[in-house]
Amino acid sequence: MSRFARFVLFAFCPFFLSPFRLAAQQNPSKAAVTVIRAGKVVDVDAGRVLSNQIIVVRGDKIEAIGEALAIPQGAKVIDLSKMTVLPGLIDCHTHLADGARDGDPISQLKKTAAQVALESVPNARLTLESGFTTVRDVGVYRALGDVALRDAINRGYIDGPRMFVAGAYITITGGAGAMTGFAPDIQLPWDLHFGEANSPWEVRQKVRLLVQNGADHIKVLSTGAVLTHGSNPSSIEFTPEELQAAVDEAHHFGLRVAAHAHAADGIKNAIRAGVASVEHATLIDDEGMALAKERGTYLDMDIYDEECIEEDGRNGNTPADFLEHDRDLGEAQRQRFAKAVRAGLKMSFGTDAGVCPYGVAARQFAFMVKYGMTSMQAIQTATHNAADLLGKSDLLGSIQPGKYADIIAVTGDPIADVRALEHVSFVMKEGKIYKQ
Repeated sequence: MSRFARFVLFAFCPFFLSPFRLAAQQNPSKAAVTVIRAGKVVDVDAGRVLSNQIIVVRGDKIEAIGEALAIPQGAKVIDLSKMTVLPGLIDCHTHLADGARDGDPISQLKKTAAQVALESVPNARLTLESGFTTVRDVGVYRALGDVALRDAINRGYIDGPRMFVAGAYITITGGAGAMTGFAPDIQLPWDLHFGEANSPWEVRQKVRLLVQNGADHIKVLSTGAVLTHGSNPSSIEFTPEELQAAVDEAHHFGLRVAAHAHAADGIKNAIRAGVASVEHATLIDDEGMALAKERGTYLDMDIYDEECIEEDGRNGNTPADFLEHDRDLGEAQRQRFAKAVRAGLKMSFGTDAGVCPYGVAARQFAFMVKYGMTSMQAIQTATHNAADLLGKSDLLGSIQPGKYADIIAVTGDPIADVRALEHVSFVMKEGKIYKQ
């Protein structure tokens, strides 16, 4: 192979595949084989727990699972016979690429883009090591930083979960996803107001730009926000026409739309527009729940992060206006979560990671159980359901032949006590072990 050919291969292959990995994909029979002896396996598709299972992993995919499978000659054997094995978890609402966790977005103005990018590296590692092998990252203040983080993980430069990214928030000027709170005579650089749009055609233009720059999905802000200066969570921001433009344009490129929405009318506007999921859904009313059920819209409700907002407030790390925005919303959201569970709505697991410290997302499972879910249902939101929301059920979300070998294990029984998921002992992503 010529020097130029090698350059083309490594510079432009989307996943920066090594010659070994390329060969393994072209001839799967030559890929490395790993066998896991699992004491228990949570079958999230069927909602049951299997005992004494053998999982055969060839390369980056699961080849077989069963109770009495033959172990291929030369296979590496991992003994998890005293543990509970689950598919890798999926967090559908994260912000991994915003750098070091800080209570005020204005801190972004004190850092270079390079500093924010490097500060994001441990966020990715902590998330993966906590058992989340996939995330849907739903926006960054500095546009396209999440695209860069995703690509660095895919190329093997750093360790992290598989990322599906938004590229930037699409928001009205001064809206919930905008950088606000600074003097009006300060001119922001392009990457800090990349997604601002104020008409249906401007929304379409931003969708097109994000697609061109590598976004995997689109994030729109339908209402005001809690953690934004000068915002009001009860305000309606994008109009129904603007939301419909976002969904229509995204669909042209095969992408789905996630909509941030706290207020009831903003939630209903987003659902009617055809979004795949409503993020937060804090004040969803009965009409909104009926619409969500009718349309098959996922609710992605971050009911744990109120704990972190309040703790940061007590420690003086949350701006006073954010605490005022948040007043009474935490319990209101949790009560609506419980009602949505009783109504049988489609729900996914999303934590708003970054509001709480990175690596603790699994703490939300216990709150989901407290507010009405069974342990199995809570686990399914972060596996089976999350994969469906992503449109990746053929590759993610359960331990089944043909899917990626994303596998975790815990020493306890998460069905008896879902808090066992807060202490993940084993992490495999695409057949590679990251924690053991």
